[in-house]
Amino acid sequence: MSQGNSQTDTRGRTRFGYHRHADQDRAGSGIATHPVVVVGAGPVGLSLAIDLAQRGQAVVLLDDADRIGEGSRAICFSKRSLEFWDRLGVGQRMVDKGVVWQVGKIFHGASLLYQFDLLPEQGHKRPAFINLQQFYAEAYLVDRVSELPAISLRWCNKVTGLEQRNDHVVLSVETPDGPYRIAASYVVACDGARSTLRQMVGAEFAGQVFEDQFLIADVKMTAEFPTERWFWFDPPFHAGRSALLHKQPDDVWRIDLQLDRNADPVAEKQPENVRPRIARMLGHDHFDFEWISLYKFQCRRMARFLHGRVVFAGDAAHQVSPFGARGANSGLEDAENLGWKLDRVLRKTSPETLLESYHIERSQAADENIRESTRSTDFMAPNSSYEARLRKTVLSLAKETEFGKRMVNGGRLSVPSIYQTSLSTVDNEDWRGGPRPGASMVDAPITGSIGETVYLTDAFAKAGRRFALLVFVNGGAMDLPDDVALIPVGGAEFSDAAGHLASRYDARAETAYLVRPDGYVAARFRHPTRGAIEAALLRAAGNI
Repeated sequence: MSQGNSQTDTRGRTRFGYHRHADQDRAGSGIATHPVVVVGAGPVGLSLAIDLAQRGQAVVLLDDADRIGEGSRAICFSKRSLEFWDRLGVGQRMVDKGVVWQVGKIFHGASLLYQFDLLPEQGHKRPAFINLQQFYAEAYLVDRVSELPAISLRWCNKVTGLEQRNDHVVLSVETPDGPYRIAASYVVACDGARSTLRQMVGAEFAGQVFEDQFLIADVKMTAEFPTERWFWFDPPFHAGRSALLHKQPDDVWRIDLQLDRNADPVAEKQPENVRPRIARMLGHDHFDFEWISLYKFQCRRMARFLHGRVVFAGDAAHQVSPFGARGANSGLEDAENLGWKLDRVLRKTSPETLLESYHIERSQAADENIRESTRSTDFMAPNSSYEARLRKTVLSLAKETEFGKRMVNGGRLSVPSIYQTSLSTVDNEDWRGGPRPGASMVDAPITGSIGETVYLTDAFAKAGRRFALLVFVNGGAMDLPDDVALIPVGGAEFSDAAGHLASRYDARAETAYLVRPDGYVAARFRHPTRGAIEAALLRAAGNI
């Protein structure tokens, strides 16, 4: 691994040293070829590199900077992301540092319209969400990378050219020591919304840019507000607009304020202009600024996430507004979806066409996120008198009616996508509940062999990053393909005395779920047979 030594500069930012790599000294012997090059060491690129390395793949990770990103940026990480990070070995560290929350409140003026609970039932290992500054998340992922010799993380390595060949990609890379070239069987572009690799393949980034502007201010202060998500329509401290308040670690609070679409972005970002706005909201000015930024909603995506042997993920592939926490979490779901598929293709246990399912499934998710993000934006910042009247009517109904509450949209929070894909079998038996094929697995507490409480997600992680069969045993032995790990519930290894797992999976004796390596259900059976499991496995692995 070539990561370099880290140093802290005068502003408290961690900088990573540039190190020359042996690949730069191969002019006489040809360029080095690697299985995978990931471009961009943000949360998505780092997570994907770790996932691939844990699967036994050697990964080169290039980043044009010498430090992790500045400012808190993404702060809201979902239960699904935390479960993925658990499998990467960093989930607990994220939760320990993060602010755990699950309750949100919607206000109209000074009055509470309603509140919601994103995880009302007990018995999940991870919370609905944590708030954690993105620079902490990136730092913990970089630390994990440093423990994995299969990852070569190269700072100050900027990709300046890309050439597609029949069976590989050649990248031109600029460094402080000058340029070099490197080849890879596959390149994954995780280089953000301004992706240079997207420009290099000539792909468009089509969609909508909304004119309304929003101010982000991270302020450090001591406050007694609960750890909840608070959203206001037309608050008394910011009349006619919307506002959002979230708590972060280290007594830092995220505040979003909607501005006029014609506001001067340069002037609005000046601390002397931001301070009076925040003081009106808080009722005091005893706070310090950690970060100030301004943004416009943007909902855009690439038409295809695959361009030859270059795969796009995260903001490089799709971009949504920050309300609803759909940006970073969606990018992490990209990494989770792509990692196991790319590993199988590289090992030749699945055909290259399996990667097409990455594009199909994650395009569906991008469309869903863009649709929800656009609806949130239209509700928060109406573009016409009709939309403004509709919002006024909905808000007036919401305090008294359930259907009015359901129509209020202050940013619908990120949830795992449900894939409509050929990789999943179609149910041909009677089910009254449980995750269907194409949906993500649902966590539940179970009891281990010595009476300890564990979680289904833990048992799945220990399955070894393979397909797994969750089966509610009736005493008989299971005959499984070699590529499938067994999670037996009801025998000596795991039991479900409280019945939470059976309830969440609509299970009885012999019920079984085939779960993909990314934790999505590929098939489910009332009475599984070796033949039925093999057929479902072939389909889920893209082999039929």
